[in-house]
Amino acid sequence: MRESLKKINLRSGFLGISKVKSIDNFFFGEGSFSQIEKIIQERQELHVKEGLTSKFVFYFDDFFDHDNEIVKKCSYIKNVDIKFIDTSDEPSTELINKLRDDLVEEGLPSGLVAIGGGITLDTVKAVSNLLGNDGNAEDYQGWDLLKKKGVYKIGIPTVSGTGAESSRTCVLINQKNGLKLGMNSDFTLFDMLILDPDLSKTVPKNIFFYTLTDAFFHSMEPLSGSLRNPIADSYALMAKNLCEEVFALDEIKSSVGRSKAMLASFFGGIAIANSMTALVHPFSAGLSVVLKVPHTLANCLVLLAMEEFYPEERATIIQAIQKHNIEVPSDICSQLSDKQFDDLYASTIVHEKPLSNGLGKNFKDILTKNKVKEIFERI
Repeated sequence: MRESLKKINLRSGFLGISKVKSIDNFFFGEGSFSQIEKIIQERQELHVKEGLTSKFVFYFDDFFDHDNEIVKKCSYIKNVDIKFIDTSDEPSTELINKLRDDLVEEGLPSGLVAIGGGITLDTVKAVSNLLGNDGNAEDYQGWDLLKKKGVYKIGIPTVSGTGAESSRTCVLINQKNGLKLGMNSDFTLFDMLILDPDLSKTVPKNIFFYTLTDAFFHSMEPLSGSLRNPIADSYALMAKNLCEEVFALDEIKSSVGRSKAMLASFFGGIAIANSMTALVHPFSAGLSVVLKVPHTLANCLVLLAMEEFYPEERATIIQAIQKHNIEVPSDICSQLSDKQFDDLYASTIVHEKPLSNGLGKNFKDILTKNKVKEIFERI
């Protein structure tokens, strides 16, 4: 491990005043989801006292079905609507606009609940934002464009690693302009979280691993970037250590592994909320936009192609892949056309802030069109 990644960066010291971006209200532990009815009822009572409706809308990952015990448990709660999110594609601006319009037509709720992986969590954060701000989703892709807070929202992740539960963004794809970018804002943060490792029991091992590596990347990118700061470093180091502890287990999906992975995801999300990603995420965004590769798998594939930038971290992931017999697809970009490579370049290089964090303001001198193509050709 590089010496700079072993300790908290104190270049900027503790002399300034920093606003820490985090979530104050959350439950953690095996079985914590059992408190859902009590949590919702207490929140409904508070909303009614504030002159709001008691209506809540639950959005489930479509991995679940109507007969699932978790879905049934939530359906018994008074004044709750149950909906399902199609997670076969990453959330689009078009989808968010439609979901907002549906809620307006049906009658606005006072709260939203997301139960699922990163796609479901990001979808609900984005819908909440639109319920509190005029315009459409594409108007708020960028940094600090939201004017005010949306409706109350609770995040309940069922897989660990994306950090969507604790990050200040919700990543959306705008197919019209080929842009994958989030609504980066403090208003995007969830109001409450329920972090129950039991909910990730049924996640297939390969997917569990891919999402866990996302938490690992959420630690290594802030730790190696120019925007390092003591707050982000603290959370990033905790996330990184937890990921490496899970990688070292004989069974990554054991009770200990699931608990540590869920905490790593939470800490990693806070790390990037207080700093930023770097090189991996812009390249993975290109894969998702152009080739529809799922986000967490795309991140994993990109890191494996970035030996010159992250040699030690790449070695860590390769060792974990071999230890746990993880299936990783190959030759995804081996037969692409020049047009597809052009689209990959455009969808990657547009992410100036994280690329600048990773390589400095002159990142385009390093990431030339030929260099970007060379990296993608390794995938």
